[in-house]
Amino acid sequence: MFSESFSEAWEMRFGQPPEFPPPPIDRFLTHRSVRRYRPEPVPEDVVSGLIGAAQSAATSSNLQLWTVVSVQDPDRREAIARLCADQRQIREAAWFFAFLADHHRLRQAAAEVGESAAGLDYVEFFVMALVDAALAAERLVCAAESLGLSICYIGALRNDPEGVRRLLDLPEGTFGVFGLCLGWPSENAHAEIKPRLSQDAIWHRETYRREAPIAEYDERMRSFYESERMKGDVTWSMRSGRRVDEHHLTGREVLEEWLRAQGFCRR
Repeated sequence: MFSESFSEAWEMRFGQPPEFPPPPIDRFLTHRSVRRYRPEPVPEDVVSGLIGAAQSAATSSNLQLWTVVSVQDPDRREAIARLCADQRQIREAAWFFAFLADHHRLRQAAAEVGESAAGLDYVEFFVMALVDAALAAERLVCAAESLGLSICYIGALRNDPEGVRRLLDLPEGTFGVFGLCLGWPSENAHAEIKPRLSQDAIWHRETYRREAPIAEYDERMRSFYESERMKGDVTWSMRSGRRVDEHHLTGREVLEEWLRAQGFCRR
């Protein structure tokens, strides 16, 4: 459905054609979040293969501090959609996954061989679990998109961590990091390639440059916002600055206390 060439996608991302011969990685440049799906199922054997791809991602020290819970029961899917800001794509996607940071499994394995696993109380191992979950999910996403499937990450899984814990019967030492919708994109899905910051803003050589070239990106995003029927005079810098103020946490301001009670970041 989405068939931009590498050069077309590069220009849409960064506002100018690539200055080098395009490598054969078109699929990685054409990613977009898709929120409309066809009712066509995605076979479980395909999903099993995708989970295998996720498990093949890098994981620090082979600790594998992540878990994924698929949510297919209609009532539970409806409930998790309500917990995640009532988003329609959660109901419509062929599959919905909750990706978890998971210390429970390793604590259990360590206890069975007489190890205390006391280091898991430290923030470092929580960070490690977040990294593991993100790497696994993105490996799954890349594999899925290579098959023509589409996805949408759901950060709103963190809006009500206690509600998610109860709904999915999560044990101590687990935390829903994000959700992931997966399915075949609808023929009328409106999902454009979203511009990104220039490489000069992201790619620093040898040392960190304090001043990032943001003005150029604000101007490119103006056209994108207007094409999405949003206000072009409200820049990316304005929108992003407001998004990270204290009034846009949508329930997530309780995470530190909740995480400690759930067994994370105690030291």
